Amino acid sequence: MRQFDINAILAIVAYAGYLACMQYMTRHVSRIKRPTTQSQRCNGNQVRRELMAQLEAHYNARSVIRMSYDAFTRLVAILRGRGLLRDNQYSFVEEQVAKFLHILSGQGRVRSESFFFRRSTETISRHFHKVLRALITLQDQFLVQPNGSTVSPQILNSGGRFYPYFKNCIGAIDGTHIRVKVSKEDVSRYRGRKNYPTMNVLAACTFDLKFMYVLPGWEGSASDSRILDNALSREDNLNAPQGKFYLADAGYMLRSTFLTPYRSTRYHLKEYSRHPPENPKELFNLRHSSLRNAIERAFGVLKNRFPILAEMSRYNVETVSEIVLGCCILHNFLVDFDPDEEIIAQVDRDLMNNEPDHGLANGAIARGEDGRRGEILRDSIAAQMWNDYITRH
Repeated sequence: MRQFDINAILAIVAYAGYLACMQYMTRHVSRIKRPTTQSQRCNGNQVRRELMAQLEAHYNARSVIRMSYDAFTRLVAILRGRGLLRDNQYSFVEEQVAKFLHILSGQGRVRSESFFFRRSTETISRHFHKVLRALITLQDQFLVQPNGSTVSPQILNSGGRFYPYFKNCIGAIDGTHIRVKVSKEDVSRYRGRKNYPTMNVLAACTFDLKFMYVLPGWEGSASDSRILDNALSREDNLNAPQGKFYLADAGYMLRSTFLTPYRSTRYHLKEYSRHPPENPKELFNLRHSSLRNAIERAFGVLKNRFPILAEMSRYNVETVSEIVLGCCILHNFLVDFDPDEEIIAQVDRDLMNNEPDHGLANGAIARGEDGRRGEILRDSIAAQMWNDYITRH
């Protein structure tokens, strides 16, 4: 019994010593600086300089940073010129933006960027969010809603297909779903038609494939019409100038400012490839589809250009909304300064081979006085279009 007491006491003393040692380590080891030598710092700087030099010399920078090097330098000049990003003693703006763009390409994650750029994961993450916030402040320059004072060139110069019938049309709207990761409590709200949680993003674009308005953040189960109602009533609202209208698919309510196709009538472009339109409604739907698919093309180019949009499970919903907005701003920048005709051609082929379901069978029915005005406007356009079509043919 006495021997047992002695062993127990020794064990307690040993454990107390262990705790004292751990307490000392906790207090003092964190104060010890990592042995970073001047040569190690120089080596990291050299690696980063070599990476940026390789990027400049790369024959296809688009595969790495989703844009040409000329467009990259122009973007850096804008961000630096507006004071949104600054060089510091540790990193230049070029490096910060390059890391951000490489992550958008879907090829890089924080850990891999940390390895390649010899930066800590904390630094990589901080630079990513810093560049993202800087991009979002460019909304006033690159996300601009038209006032309707001019006719879109794509309509005006259409050889009679769209002009004068759609002369007051200023763009097309639709929603797209972006996969997100949410808590178990929120899964049901974010799971809509998909088998997984998504964010429903409403966007409007012009016919040169530029986004003019983007509203991310809505849960995947929200209907398109509900999101549109919110977009019209917000302080930062989608603008519908008097006498002008957008084209929308049949998932939206017909209004005087949002013209939808005729229900229970052929609509998909492929349906008219062998059988031309036979009445005013079919002709209207054909040309409506041909013009409205600008928003489908814009979404297609956006997602092809920035593969990160297909997989963002490591970000929370708020950050996903910011990334979507940032990608749309970059998209508009690139439409001006670095259009990728190869991506556009691929998107056009995909859309032709796989027409999306526009929900004509279950489309919303026009209601109220504004709905009746929309019906009158649509019928008058269809009648004028059909009369001219019969005369020419």
